[in-house]
Amino acid sequence: MRCLVTGATGYIGGRLAPRLLDEGYEVRCLTRSAARLRDVPWAGRAEVVEGDLNRAETLPAALEGVDVAYFLVHSLGRPDFEELDRQGAKNFAAAARAAGVTRIVYLGGPEPPAGERPSPHLRSRAEVARILLAGGVPTAVLRAPVIIGSGSASFEMLRYLTERLPVMVTPRWVRNRIQPIAVRDVLRYLIAAAKMPPEVNRGFDVGGKDVLTYAEMMQGYAHVAGLHRRVVVPLRPLSPWLSAHWVGLVTPVPNAIARPLVASLVHEAVAHENDIREYAPGEPLGFEQAVRVALGKIRDANVETRWSNAAGRDAAAEPLPSDPDWSGGSIYVDERSRAVKAPVESLWRVIEGVGGENGWYSFPLAWSVRGWLDRLVGGVGLRRGRRDSQHLLVGEALDWWRVEEIEPGKLLRLRAEMRVPGRAWLEMRASPDGNGGSVYRQRAIFLPRGLAGHAYWAAVLPFHGFIFNGMARNIARGATTPT
Repeated sequence: MRCLVTGATGYIGGRLAPRLLDEGYEVRCLTRSAARLRDVPWAGRAEVVEGDLNRAETLPAALEGVDVAYFLVHSLGRPDFEELDRQGAKNFAAAARAAGVTRIVYLGGPEPPAGERPSPHLRSRAEVARILLAGGVPTAVLRAPVIIGSGSASFEMLRYLTERLPVMVTPRWVRNRIQPIAVRDVLRYLIAAAKMPPEVNRGFDVGGKDVLTYAEMMQGYAHVAGLHRRVVVPLRPLSPWLSAHWVGLVTPVPNAIARPLVASLVHEAVAHENDIREYAPGEPLGFEQAVRVALGKIRDANVETRWSNAAGRDAAAEPLPSDPDWSGGSIYVDERSRAVKAPVESLWRVIEGVGGENGWYSFPLAWSVRGWLDRLVGGVGLRRGRRDSQHLLVGEALDWWRVEEIEPGKLLRLRAEMRVPGRAWLEMRASPDGNGGSVYRQRAIFLPRGLAGHAYWAAVLPFHGFIFNGMARNIARGATTPT
């Protein structure tokens, strides 16, 4: 069976395409620019064609020979998104019918309660659904509320608001009920929809296990993320317009996206039926479990999650390179590099010798003071030292670090076990420069937890210039010193 995935460079499409391939489907992706899919890991397994839903002449070639077509495109963020999506849906429905497509699958939004005036965002989603259902090709419309997964705009709003504001004055819509759904369940339902019998031409409510208010979702996120309970004070005068600007001020989610999403939160979003489970049996994840997956707190084989590696995590909930740069939570990085007039072997000797009695190659007093402060708050400080003065093993303690990864001669990655409001890593790499010398690259990575984490990074940032720069300089110098 051949599937066409529109929106393969977007949040859902970029996660659906590789899963369809893993299920044994042939996959063709429609995108305005093929270059945007050139470097995805699954690029060699899928066919990529260029086209645009608003240019009807580009669609026949994209839909030729297709059995199931996924409509996963929306123009949210554009001022004319309603007109663009309306015309795109009309073009798509007509071209799919002419090409003999046997099923269309559309991921839309929840239907507002009867009698309520829908937000422009939900009104547009409902209009696209009507156009596709009436287009002459059997269509399954999945109506999803807030999707929980790193990279989802709704989840990123929730993440940033909860992490950055321990006390919040909020609009009344934080009391509205929502049935959030994990992205892995959305993908499971989308894949199941491809095999629905031809007589199915309808919408399905899809939601997770729990029904919560938005305020309860913020408290649930705080609990999973290890934050103190948030103080939420609903305030009547905050209109959706003011709320959107407030969200734009506090979070990096662009106002053009935040405004329609916030306007949609004035409506409750609860599933009224669970008919989708007839085609995709199984209990969906609850909210807190979905958040744990999105934050990498659910791991395979109890392996500690690595910030730069999706191993042990649910890849569906992981941020992808194609996701917006404001998604995935805050990550602070300090990067340094040095050219070294010594071979990689000499550079690696110095890197692997870091810590313990050998020290950290810069400003010993500063490292000692930081170690004393860590012990004052119950941390391990620098007292653990190192097992061997020359060689390290994965999993062993190294002062207040834990050796997380070693690629001999190439990479040493350390995970911090000091008391900090977040998670931290120090990564040191050695590589040849092609001329008999080498290059040293160093990265300090910090994932803040809550407002305290952001404040901590701001407080230590002034010291990074001479501590981390001195460390890189002295490691490069040490590699050129004869032993």
